[in-house]
Amino acid sequence: MSSPAPPPSASQGPRLVHIVDEVPELAEVDDLSMIVVLEGFLDAGSAGAIGARHLVRAGASSTEGGGVVVATFDVDQLHDYRARRPPLTFARDHYEGYEAPRLVVRLLHDQGHTPFLLLHGPEPDIRWEAFCRAVHEVVQRFGVRRVVSIGSVPMAVPHTRPIAITHHANNPELLTGTSPWRGELRVPSSAQALLELRLGEWGHDAQGFVAHVPHYLAQLEYPRAAHSLLEHVELAARLTVDLTEVVTQAEEREVEISRYLAANEEVADVVTALEQQYDTFARAEAEGSSLLAEDEPLPTGEEIGQQFEQFLAGLEGPDDGAGPTAPEQPGGPR
Repeated sequence: MSSPAPPPSASQGPRLVHIVDEVPELAEVDDLSMIVVLEGFLDAGSAGAIGARHLVRAGASSTEGGGVVVATFDVDQLHDYRARRPPLTFARDHYEGYEAPRLVVRLLHDQGHTPFLLLHGPEPDIRWEAFCRAVHEVVQRFGVRRVVSIGSVPMAVPHTRPIAITHHANNPELLTGTSPWRGELRVPSSAQALLELRLGEWGHDAQGFVAHVPHYLAQLEYPRAAHSLLEHVELAARLTVDLTEVVTQAEEREVEISRYLAANEEVADVVTALEQQYDTFARAEAEGSSLLAEDEPLPTGEEIGQQFEQFLAGLEGPDDGAGPTAPEQPGGPR
């Protein structure tokens, strides 16, 4: 069997990634994992962003010197500033506090002081192939054994049922769960998906997990999805992470949602319809029959969005500024 073809050099033209020359701690590590979280397209409910923030906080505090940036991507070559304008502050008569987008790789540690890498930041808008080659440089330089990505998509599912996770990998032996999908689906691509594909072609293991976030909560931070994703990361990357903080955030958000539903019967009816549809599908799947066993119409994304416009506004804090916009239309795995 022939070895996989190496990727074209990522050093052609301006450097896309700048890697620290020496990281002594990693010289003796032979089972290194790298977690990938790219915010934007695959981040319904900000599940990936919440997960990345938690990994940084927990990983940087677990050992002295944690949270060190070991690689930095040149965002100017990857980011469309007009499509995703970074925020800055206008203070009375001048600008300040510009929040420049950053795409970096950090060296972190889990509870057992096991080192791992976290690649996080905004998903590149352009030059995906060059980005993949640059990530491959990082993988090669630090001897990364496995790459694990996480993301989330909005789905017409109720928040009162378990978080569904789509498992995917470029090596079937890496899969830790059964896919809920049958056959083939043509879906919009993402930088994370392309990275997994290219790494497989270049002989590197990569896998990922996509959480299904209730469509009507996709614009809010939804820690419950982040918690589920991080549990899968622990298993796949062989890490131990204290998830207490995320669990607490998830419980607080669930209380907010329950309180609102108890006071708004019309909105609760929409959730009940989603629960009935979900349970119908689950029973049909368990019995091996068609998922379309009962002809129950599922509420459309527009209907859900209309019902939950007030819901979203009610859960957002009073200091958040502009009110919520209409949710995206629901879609499949991306």
